[in-house]
Amino acid sequence: MARSVLVTGGNRGIGLAIAQRLHADGDNVTVTSRSGDPVDGLTVATCDVRDSVQVDAAFAVAEAAYGPVEVLVANAGITRDQLLALMSEDDFAAVLDTNLTGAYRVAKRAVRGMIRMRRGRIILISSVVGLLGSGGQANYAASKAGLVGFARSLARELSTRNITVNVVAPGFVESDMTAALPADRKKAILDSVPLGRYASAAEVAGAVAFLAGPDAAYITGAVLPVDGGLGMGH
Repeated sequence: MARSVLVTGGNRGIGLAIAQRLHADGDNVTVTSRSGDPVDGLTVATCDVRDSVQVDAAFAVAEAAYGPVEVLVANAGITRDQLLALMSEDDFAAVLDTNLTGAYRVAKRAVRGMIRMRRGRIILISSVVGLLGSGGQANYAASKAGLVGFARSLARELSTRNITVNVVAPGFVESDMTAALPADRKKAILDSVPLGRYASAAEVAGAVAFLAGPDAAYITGAVLPVDGGLGMGH
């Protein structure tokens, strides 16, 4: 039976690939974006995850269209990279508020219906940077590392209601951003990745689809890396 799925930040990049994969697998998918621009084949809700009122409204859109959200993918995120000595408090706070507190807001809203249904899947999109660190990304790394502790705490809280909570940690992914990097920077990145290439957004989406599917029913509190071996051991 088709499930009601909500993917935050699902209008482009990894989020769009995830939404399209879950839709192709037969789920009814609502995506959020700050712009609210249409996305072919998917229901769209305008939402900034920094605003709990907008989060509530986005869930209302999904619920009205497809019923209580059974699968939540918290993907919305931003970067504001800067060396710590030059990083403003606003830039630190904005990244934490979007990437980590935003995940708190959407998860808190999602569990209402999941607890009543006594089932659900919550999947948080972290990053290899949250496990390894990255110079100039203290704010981003802190937000993505925080998702791991958040997920594992929720996994323990919600397990008796048959709700699983897991994390996917992508490494470097093919994107407009990586395509625009200078050749020497690209080489340095690929030299650090054991598999010697970037991931495709579809490969990240495949990991999410697995954790959202029946074969992952006994997996909770896990961190699944999709990073070509970059973060192994972490």
